[in-house]
Amino acid sequence: MTLLIDSLTLPKNHTIETEVCIIGAGAAGITLAREFANQKFRVCFLESGGLEFEEDSQSLYEGENIGHSYIPLDLCRLRFFGGSTNHWGGGCWPFDKIDFEKREWIPYSGWPFDKKHLNSYYKRAQKIIQLGQYDYSSEAWEDSEKRPKLPFDAGIVVSKVTQINPLLFGEIYRDEIARATNIETFLHANVVDIETDETGQNIIRLNVTSLESNNFSVSAKVFILCAGGIENPRLLLLSDKIQKTGLGNENDLVGRFFMEHLEFWSGVVRFSDPNIITTLYSAHSVNNTLIRAALKISDETQRRKKLINASLYLSSPVENRSESFINATASKGYKSLVQIYKHLRKGSWPDNFAKNLGNMLADIDDVAIAGYKTLFKSKSRTKMYWLENNMEQTPDPESRVTLSNEQDALGQRTIQLNWKLSPIQIQNLRRSHEILGQELGRLGLGRIQITLNDESYAWLNRVKGQAHHMGTTRMHVDPKQGVVDENCKVHGLSNLYVAGSSVFPTSGRTNPTLTIVALAARLADHIKEIMS
Repeated sequence: MTLLIDSLTLPKNHTIETEVCIIGAGAAGITLAREFANQKFRVCFLESGGLEFEEDSQSLYEGENIGHSYIPLDLCRLRFFGGSTNHWGGGCWPFDKIDFEKREWIPYSGWPFDKKHLNSYYKRAQKIIQLGQYDYSSEAWEDSEKRPKLPFDAGIVVSKVTQINPLLFGEIYRDEIARATNIETFLHANVVDIETDETGQNIIRLNVTSLESNNFSVSAKVFILCAGGIENPRLLLLSDKIQKTGLGNENDLVGRFFMEHLEFWSGVVRFSDPNIITTLYSAHSVNNTLIRAALKISDETQRRKKLINASLYLSSPVENRSESFINATASKGYKSLVQIYKHLRKGSWPDNFAKNLGNMLADIDDVAIAGYKTLFKSKSRTKMYWLENNMEQTPDPESRVTLSNEQDALGQRTIQLNWKLSPIQIQNLRRSHEILGQELGRLGLGRIQITLNDESYAWLNRVKGQAHHMGTTRMHVDPKQGVVDENCKVHGLSNLYVAGSSVFPTSGRTNPTLTIVALAARLADHIKEIMS
């Protein structure tokens, strides 16, 4: 007997009585459901979409961004069983030790526990995502002849491995959840209100509907929000009948501290030896595990130099006629560079110098690709790579999610995102690149051409997010500094918990999925203890 139920088949105004209710069937929700399978308590599992992609359900993610240029919100996540694990890159590694620390140079940093506390849960998450051995050091994956790590001083620059497995949670674990005798999964079930008692301290029921207006409710002892970094705060803010500013929002923290992983191209690495082996830094399989190594400034150096964490990937070699080179030479910035160069060779000064300089600054990345490659193509057989950055975003309370005055198809207020970036991060990142460049030179490995400009910040327009929504219901033991406590329970509420990357106090430098699953496994243990 399957316990996957389309809510459209329920009688209108039906009430479901259960003990634990999970809202959202993405990585966090599915992890929790698996952990609860065949326990002695009943579980209701709600998913807004169906088993496949549906445009009408997806449209419920629509919203507005008034901050830094961002991906359209309805394209960021997927709203059907499996959530955004239905389409993700699969890159995994645990947060670094430093990511959990209180760093004096990063305001609002620090988790309620350290990396050591989470290690056992990371090992469980490793198995859930079906990755290889729980070891992300380069030493565990390198081959001294075929794929050696680059010979950096490990106290300054280190190589760390990403394991890659874009596991489709919805497909892989659907049948297992459907077979669990204590779990009922309801599809097309959209939570529109989280209702409390008169004190505002206890959740008594969820009001749920479908796009076909088939309304029902769910009462339970424990409720767990697993709807993502934007929908989690949205549901809390929408539930304002008793607490007028929204649930858990007494200190105006719900929706604040929206963080992303900043992705952009920041320079070109030119190795002195054209025969240098960089296989470890490209995607390849080792013992049936797909991996790729990245460079990062060591935790020790980050503490000493007060740096922000980032992963630096060596992207495919820059070839003379590669697509990136061809596109770069077609840019206004590169054409302006050529025009200025031709005038200077003739001993003249171009009349439109200021305009050309502006074009160059606006297209600084393209100028770097085309100009740098053109400069060296006839003089050297060196091997060159683009430097691709995945950088943590420092927590900022003004980077936030709020409700707009627009409404979705369910009559619910949609999201307004104000994504903010800080120039301080960019200055900090430039320092990281300088350290990498110094090490390349000191060791005779090569050099780096940085395409960051501290004065204009024009290149900031090229910084993009990775649809990793974090921080909007942040974790902190103090309710004046966080929405949930160290056990992911919403401050001021007795029975409402939040799972997923919205609870991250800081974002780290890597895909959040492994940490999402680890925290969900940790929360599952806590809930099972409560229910025993």
